[in-house]
Amino acid sequence: MEYQKPEELVSRQLSISELEDFPGLDWFDVASAVDPAVRSSLERILEAQNGGAISLEQAYTLAHAEGDDLLGLLAAANLLRAELSGNLVTYVVNRNINFTNICFVGCKFCAFSRGPRESDTYFLNPDGVAQKAVEARQLGATEVCIQGGLPHGLPPFYYRDILRAVKNAVPAMHIHAFSPMEIVYGVELTGMPLADYLAMLRDNGLGTLPGTAAEILDDEVRHILSANKLTTAQWIEVIRTAHRSGIRSTSTMMYGHTETPGHWVRQMRLLREIQDETGGFTEFVPLGFVHQNTLLFHQGLARSGPTLAEHLKVHALARLLLAGSINNIQVSWVKLNRHLSQLCLHAGANDYGGTLMEENISREAGATAGQYTSPADFQSLILEMGRVPAERNTTYTRIQLKLPFDDFTTEEMLEPEFA
Repeated sequence: MEYQKPEELVSRQLSISELEDFPGLDWFDVASAVDPAVRSSLERILEAQNGGAISLEQAYTLAHAEGDDLLGLLAAANLLRAELSGNLVTYVVNRNINFTNICFVGCKFCAFSRGPRESDTYFLNPDGVAQKAVEARQLGATEVCIQGGLPHGLPPFYYRDILRAVKNAVPAMHIHAFSPMEIVYGVELTGMPLADYLAMLRDNGLGTLPGTAAEILDDEVRHILSANKLTTAQWIEVIRTAHRSGIRSTSTMMYGHTETPGHWVRQMRLLREIQDETGGFTEFVPLGFVHQNTLLFHQGLARSGPTLAEHLKVHALARLLLAGSINNIQVSWVKLNRHLSQLCLHAGANDYGGTLMEENISREAGATAGQYTSPADFQSLILEMGRVPAERNTTYTRIQLKLPFDDFTTEEMLEPEFA
């Protein structure tokens, strides 16, 4: 059963200014004001540098932290980030390519998809996707992130043909493509066994898999969000099989809709279990629910997106609970504004994600952060925080510092430990 805090122990709610000013707090200064049970759990994680050092019940307690306990959670997460990832904030130069907005799934949190007869539908053939990859390469991209809607009547080997077209046009481009939902659809279209299908995509150029379509990995919540989407078990099966096939992936969680803090904890612990088995996750990406243009919100099924406290808490929890397992925590800047993305980087995150160049899904839902952040913009945002910008590749195996070296000491540029 999920932890419920007794009424007599409910903490005060932090003000907006207290939350925005938390980066100025140091763990060793705030620890004395933290509830002893919360402090003990945080100290245990900090000492072990491992989120597996506490129990499920203790993790639930952290997820319900408020007031001074929440400030302690944020400060501890920031300290752990510094110890595990140094002062680097990484980003990747990439282009987002949504090859179609036609989709039959009907996710209530999505404002991007269209029915086949709507006036603003589009569908790119493999050569059209490849042309966008060529343009991305000319702009310095090392990765294309390819996903789309699920239209009826898709050619059975369409996903394979996209990979072939992109690799023929830009052999050096890393292809980060196809959510687990798209993989399940491809298996249905071709009739191939899952492992064989993934191996075929890998052999035709698939580099890594987005760990999207996860939302909340709880089937009761998933039924509310999208009754037609793949199940939790299917998501896990795709991810585990991809990892065993040598295809690494990201991991994600959408928060701020119908879920509870207990769902956050259970999802993070599930991801730890998978990582312990496969080692295939490159990063964890919390995705705040963008509510404005979605059926989920307008039908009264969800709250109006995350609060500031929830944004910060989820990123801090991710750092703390995933430590020692998935050590790269990414902010999704398209779902956050400039200031909030920086605050989340102070709350335990160490990666800014990708430049994207052409982001559509969050924008259609009502996000206003824009479709593109240039490398220079990333560098400016990171330097503004007093951190060190570094361009990375998709799997964090290659990084290049981007800064005037005289501005930082060697100690400030601590070598990060990548998951």
